Formats: sequence, structure tokens, C-alpha cells
Amino acid sequence: MANNISRNIASDEEGLLALDASMGIMGSNPAAERILGMPLPPGESFRPERVWREPDLSRIGYAIQETLTASRTKDLISLPRLLTSIQGAQMLCTLQPLFDSPDTVLGVILSLQRVARRSNRSPTAFLEAQQKDEPFPNQHDPLLEALPEGVFTINVHWRIESFNKRAEEITGYHREEVIGRHCWEIFRSDLCQLGCPLRTALESGLTSTDQDVRILKKGGKRQTILVNAGVLRTATGNIRGAVETFRPLAGEAYFSDSQGKETGFAEIIGRSPAMARIFEMLPDIAASDANVLITGESGTGKDLIARTLHDLSSRRAKPFVAVNCSALAETLLESELFGHEKAAFTGATGTKIGRFELARGGTLFLDEIGELKAELQIKLLRVLENREFERVGGTRTLPMESRIISATNKDLRQAIRVGQFREDFYYRLRTVPVSIPPLRERLEDLPLLVEFFLKKFNQRFGKRIMSVHPEVMQMFMRYHWPGNVRELERTLEHAYVFVKGPVILTTHLPAAEEFQIKSPTIADAAADTAAKPNRESLQWALLHTKGNRNEAAKLLGMSRTTLWRHMKQLGLG
Repeated sequence: MANNISRNIASDEEGLLALDASMGIMGSNPAAERILGMPLPPGESFRPERVWREPDLSRIGYAIQETLTASRTKDLISLPRLLTSIQGAQMLCTLQPLFDSPDTVLGVILSLQRVARRSNRSPTAFLEAQQKDEPFPNQHDPLLEALPEGVFTINVHWRIESFNKRAEEITGYHREEVIGRHCWEIFRSDLCQLGCPLRTALESGLTSTDQDVRILKKGGKRQTILVNAGVLRTATGNIRGAVETFRPLAGEAYFSDSQGKETGFAEIIGRSPAMARIFEMLPDIAASDANVLITGESGTGKDLIARTLHDLSSRRAKPFVAVNCSALAETLLESELFGHEKAAFTGATGTKIGRFELARGGTLFLDEIGELKAELQIKLLRVLENREFERVGGTRTLPMESRIISATNKDLRQAIRVGQFREDFYYRLRTVPVSIPPLRERLEDLPLLVEFFLKKFNQRFGKRIMSVHPEVMQMFMRYHWPGNVRELERTLEHAYVFVKGPVILTTHLPAAEEFQIKSPTIADAAADTAAKPNRESLQWALLHTKGNRNEAAKLLGMSRTTLWRHMKQLGLG
């Protein structure tokens, strides 16, 4: 941990000391030891009274406690600035909160600068410049470099003033390319013109938290990030700019090296090769009026595909009418589909319009089409061939003006072989087939789905759950998910009933022992992939365990040797 922090802010002029909430030393760089004139071994307690005398000691202690307890956004953008004298040198001391999660401050980063080396101005002149709203070049950079999130700041003219290393990694831009440019030229977000978090901060003075935004990285690839934004103020309270922190969504960070086209369709989540092929097909299918047969196990989202095809088509302004063929009695299904005339049968007290008429000009979605009895299959086949129908008990022929999309979780080919489904009806339905893979065959999509449902349930339950514990994710990756995406959704909804903190733990899951069931080799391979953590996972685990590698390895579900190897590969060792 200490080596990682030192590498990020290596500087002879900037001393950095990371302290936990109980003033224990988490790490430091050599400059901090030289400036303070003492060794700073990790794990030992830091004693401010060995460095400062009153009244500076009281001011430093108060500022540290304020940083630990104040709100995260205020701490991030409004750093206490204290002047003190250490060994006869005039120093600028700044404090930065160190986060365990967006809602929890783990400790503080104490930064020490010899003002004379960084500027020809005196400390007093520096503070006067702050009160006059004058910028102080690079005053935030050393601290920002130590943060695991992307951070950039803008002035009141919307021009970027600072851009940390993590921001470079996420966006693909080097800071030399972005400093001085307008932020919208770099991020090209879908919210730049409407709903910009930075604009909200600058115009209202309020913070914007956990807003998901899609940006264009250098090279044109889209990236979804989670954004927090707030204003930068001078010592006198005047707004001098804004700051934004951002990180990739948890699922995208979890599989940062995975290949696959990202979804551009609401609520259809995935970047696996199987889902990428479906995404490529959908616009072309939607542009036609051909019948579509969607197949897949229960819970895979066949209804979402059907709805998306309708929304992408030229019929989107017309009705989308869904019929569950297994939910209605056989005697009622014909009336539901075609409608009936008055006195057509006992209880028909008036004329009723059927689903085919209700969907006129739009889309009729026949879900669970495999449940239809043979007699109704014949009637529907005639409708599809002749493009016309009659109401039950009627004699007037009505045109069939809707597009037919059907879906089933049955193997219709097997049903044809045993005489339960008509072959001619099957081929009339499946002009264009779409097969949705089960979740166990696209486990690389699972972290993205988890991120999607966390956001959904945060809004529904009014909670701020940030992630699932790595152990929970590993259990998910090894589970076979017989109920597919629907089962994952219900599992997370169950967890929301019991979770109190920002992270979902195994104790919050329903019957957690069920998740010990392993999937076949595909799941094992995906779990092996998931076990290779990225930089963010390692940094989070090390921060959470205060740099204890044994505990961090346990948290990530790996041996200490494996953790050390991954740290070396990612330059964190």
C-alpha cells in the first residue's frame, strides 16, 4: 500500500502521509519522512505532538477530525488549508479524505509542501490569492494522483485545469491533451447538452452523486461511468470551478478486458459474444415485418427482446399487445385473440374486440406459444397465411394488420417429433429465429447485470448499495442459475430487504448454501476469469484491510502468493 501511494505521488517536494481513523500510519512517501524528520513505518501510530506545538497542534487535530466526519463531497472539494512551521520551514498542510466506499471515510491523506520550493509566493500570499479567486497551479495534483477514481477539475469557463492518472486510464486521453480544453470536447457524454452533473453543480452549488453517464473514450469506444460532481470554492466561499470524480460501472471494471459489443438497448444488458450477435441482429429484424420466434429458457428476457423489436420498428407509435398463451383457458384464448360477437356463446352479452384488433398497426406478442393446443394452432396458421380472421360467432372478415412476434421456452422441434406441435405452424412462426442463451452460458455478463439491478433497486428501495462483496460475486459466478436473469433479480431484491450497509454480503442472500452448486465447465472458466482482479479490485481490498495482504487475499478469495503475483503484474507490488 505504501509503495503504491509513493509511486503515484513520487516527488521530492510533496510529502504524503496516509492515516487511518485512529491515527495509525497506512503508508507514506520518502518526502514525508524527510520533511517530518522521522521514520513513518506502516502500522505504527502517528503522534502529531512530536511534530507540532500549540496552537498548530490543535488546529491540525481539529482539521483531521473534521475531514473524517464531514460529508464526502465537501471534503473532496473543500480541503482545509493550514499554515504551520516545521523545523523552521514554512509549510502548506492540506488534508484529503481516504474513502473505503463512497459513504465511508477510511482515513485521511496528509500532504506537506514547502511553499518556497513550489512558488515564489509566501504562504500568506497563497491564502490571499485563494481569497481573490486566483488559481494556484497544480495545488490538487499530488493528492488526486493517489485516488483510485478518475478526477478532473474545471474552472468557471468550463476549461479543464487538472486530470489525474486514473482519469487518463479510463478515458484514454493523456493530461497534456486535455488541460485547457472544454470538458465536453473530451468526454462527449450523452448528458453534455442536457443534465450535465457539472452544470448542475456550478449553477445550483449542489452536489451530484452516483449519476451514470455514457462517454466516448479516445478512439470512439463507449464507456459507462458513475459520476460524482461538486463545486470548488475559495476560502471566502466563492465558486471558482467544479470537480468531478468518476469510475467505470462495477460490472465493466470487473471484466475490463472482456471483448464484446456493449448493449445500446434499455434493460437488455450484456457484452458477451452471444448477446453481441443478438444486438447486431435486432435493428435489421425490427426494420422488417417478418414473423419472429424468440426461444430461450424461462427468465432469459424474451419479453424484453420482443418489446425492443417493437420500439425499434416503424410500428413503435402503435400498440404493443402481449398475450400469455399459457395463462388463459383454452376456451377463452380464441375469444381473447379474435374477439367475439354478441351471443356467440353462453355469457357473451356483447361484442368484444380481440387482441388482433387491439394490436392493429402495431405488434402482437404471443408468449408461451408452445402451450397452444392443436386446434388453435390450425386457426392461427390460417390467420398467418391469409392475413385475415373472423371474430368468434361472426361472419365478417377482418384484416390482420399487426406484426406477430412469438416466444417459447419449449423445444418446439422435440414437440413436433412427438406430435404436440404442427410443423407447418412452426415454420410460419419462425421466419426469423432469435435464440437467447441462458445466463450460465454468458456469465461474463453477470457483473453488468448486477450493476444494473443495484441501480434499479437503489431507486425503488431508497437505499445506496454500492456493490456486492467479492465473495458474493464469486458465488454468483459459480452458480448455475436455473431461473436465469429473473432469478438473479429476485436474489438481489431479497438481499435489499436485509442489507443495512453499502455492500451486499453472503448473509443477505436467500439460502446461501444453494449458491455453492457449481455450473459445468463454462461457469468454472468464467469464475477463473473473475478471479483475476483488476487494479481497482486490488486497491479496494488493500485499502479495506489497511494494507494487510493476508486479509486482502482472503477478501478476494485467493492465496497470498496469488495476490502478490497479481500486484506485481499490475505494478502494485
